[in-house]
Parts: sequence; C-alpha cells; structure tokens
Amino acid sequence: MGLTSNKVLALAVVVALLLFAATIWLWPRLARKSWRAVTGRIGLLLATQLALFAAVGLAANNSFLFYGSWSDLFGQEQDMGVVVDHSAGGKNIKVVEKKELDVPGGSRPAVGGQIQKIVIAGEKSKIDSPAYVYLPPEYFQAKYAKRTFPASVVLTGYPGTAENLLKGLKYPKTAYQQAKDGKMQPMILVMMRPTVAPPRDTECVDIPGGPQTETFFAKDLPSAISESYRVGTKPENWGFIGNSTGGYCALKIAMHHPEQFAASAGLSAYYKAAEDPTTGDLFHGNGDERKRANLLWSLDNLPQGKSSFLVTTSKQGEGNLSATRDFIKKVKAPARVSSITLDSGGHNFNTWRREIPPTLEWISGRLSAT
Repeated sequence: MGLTSNKVLALAVVVALLLFAATIWLWPRLARKSWRAVTGRIGLLLATQLALFAAVGLAANNSFLFYGSWSDLFGQEQDMGVVVDHSAGGKNIKVVEKKELDVPGGSRPAVGGQIQKIVIAGEKSKIDSPAYVYLPPEYFQAKYAKRTFPASVVLTGYPGTAENLLKGLKYPKTAYQQAKDGKMQPMILVMMRPTVAPPRDTECVDIPGGPQTETFFAKDLPSAISESYRVGTKPENWGFIGNSTGGYCALKIAMHHPEQFAASAGLSAYYKAAEDPTTGDLFHGNGDERKRANLLWSLDNLPQGKSSFLVTTSKQGEGNLSATRDFIKKVKAPARVSSITLDSGGHNFNTWRREIPPTLEWISGRLSAT
C-alpha cells in the first residue's frame, strides 16, 4: 500500500485508537512500582504517541502531498533525469511511465483511461519539464481512433508538485466521472507545476536572460502535445486551468495568447506578477513588461481577444475578492467572463475541490474536438 493510500491512513487511525483503548484498559494493572509496570507504562505511552503522530502525519501528507511515496519519504528516490533529444526530427515528448486510473476497470485504458508521465522538451524556450498527461478512455476506443480531442493545461500553485493535481485535487478522476455522467466531453489534461525552472518562481514570464516560461507554456507545450497526441492546433482545441499561481498563469497566458487558448480558468488567482525573493528580478527594469504582467492593466490597455475567462473567489476566506470583481468588470467583448463565488472558502485544496467539477464542465463547453 502506497504512502498516500487511504487504506494506510485508515490503518494508522485504527492502530492509534486501539493503542489508546489498550492504555486505558491496562493502566490499572500497570500502576504498581515494579520495573515491569514502569516499563509497560512507558511502552504504552510511547507506542500510542507514535501511532497518533503517524496518523496525523499521514493525514497531513494526504492533504498537502509533501511526499509522494515511501521511497520519497525516506530519501530513497534516486531516479535520474531523462535526456530528451532536441536534434532535428526528434520528438519533443518522451513518455517515461504509464499509470492506470483508480476506477472500475482501470487496468484497461479503453475503460479507465490512462495517465502518462512525460518530459516535455521546449523547442523555442529550451526548457525541459516533467508533466502528467491524462488520456480519457475514449482516446483508446476504436470508434474514436480518428478523432482529435480538446486539451487543457492544468497548473498547480507555487511551489506545489504535479502530483498534487492527481492525488490531492483528483483532476483525472474528476474528469473521468464528469465525462461518464455526461457533464463534459472527453478531454485530455496536461498537468504540471508552474515552476519549470525550480526553485525559482518565474510567474510564467519570459525573463530577460533567464527562463522563457511564457514561451514554454504558450508555444512549446501545445506544439509538443499536438505533435504526440491527437489534439488539434486551433484555439478552440485548447484550454488552461490553474489554482493560485497556476491560476494567474492560466489567465495570463490565455489573455496574451488568444491565438492558442480559447478559454482559461483561474481558481483563487491573483492578477499581477508577484515580485519577491522567490521570483528574483523578473523584468530587469522593463516597465512595459511589468505592466503587461498586470492582468487588470492589460484589460484596460491592450486589445481583448476572443477569449473566455472563468475566475473564482469566496466572500469569506479568499483575499482576491475585490480584485476578482475588478477583473470581471474590465472584461469586454469579444472576450467573455464567468465566475464562481463561494460563500466561504479559504486558499486551500478543499476549496479548489469544490470548484474543479464545475470548472471542468465550463471549460469543456467552450472547447471543441475539431
């Protein structure tokens, strides 16, 4: 059983409860002053404390995914990086692992779909970055063999991991269920973190003399995916979703590249590039680029393309409520904007899990497979 398995967590909780009950039951027998009784009391207390600590630690890890596996926890993850050939004619996608979905019949791709771990080589940006690709069951079914599928890039926040999107936010399983229930069309998801030049937070900006992150997401990634999977190259074939920093990136990239992305959703997004010790100097004194990275300024001062935006916030718990309302007011035709406003919800996984199903349904309705 894996580190993030719910069975492991349940087992840890049961063991902790049993040890607690045993401590209460056996304590009168261990109340003597003999060395055996003292040793027994110490053993029970220590075992109960360790079990409680393990249960709380596993619960926290399942929520925030600090570690993805036992080998990761114990520092035994030694898989080396994958070299991707950039030579002429070489593909810009390398598949390094295939996983099944935890759904009925998930061992068969035509029933449960498939998750592929890949490395994307940025032809223009020269950035290589890992990602996970969710392929829906229809992708493997004979009757859809000649069909292209819509795709959405999905980004987590900074400094999160792509595994958060699979295990914590459950994007593939949610997309699978939404399509099965007829609430969205089958869609490919390309899931990754916005930190393509770790540990630096590049805010999806092309940094002078540094990582060309905007070019990677706006140009390299769609080109590489369309080259390797059955995804079209028109704007209506592509969407962008993200939470927190990923939400800012999703809105920013789609806003400035309507020729590539028809729709984007920013869950708990902010609306201008952060500038702090994690980002370093993003603009090198270029005031025009700094203003362009402010989405509210861009809506006021740059032409708005034929894009659809979805923004989310909450009346209590989120710090972006006022800025989100400003964003909504500033979007003008031919662009369109929709929103989700929860009564209460903080900047956390629980809030985003409430927003992801309607977000997938929304973005599916604005993309096409042709």
